Amino acid sequence: MPRRRLWRWRDSYADNQQILRIVIFMNYNDHFPAHFHARYQDQEVTVEIASGLVQGRMARRELRMILEWSEKHQEELLNNWQLARGRRPLQRIAPLE
Repeated sequence: MPRRRLWRWRDSYADNQQILRIVIFMNYNDHFPAHFHARYQDQEVTVEIASGLVQGRMARRELRMILEWSEKHQEELLNNWQLARGRRPLQRIAPLE
């Protein structure tokens, strides 16, 4: 099933040169309830948009950032869910500030 990336977030740390990359995506015409997927390194979770219910495993810090972002952009995520269900292009959502 094709995937559509909503955003890619990079955060750099000068002290240890670590780069954080969290990839958020939705699958076209995916199953209910409305949700998105988040991938960080080899970890992946599925997050229900309305409830914030998480399935899967992810590092605590990255998961907190994902949940904070999803709370701030819940309406946009639901809109993109409807677009994805209709196999239409998704709208870009701003990264966590």
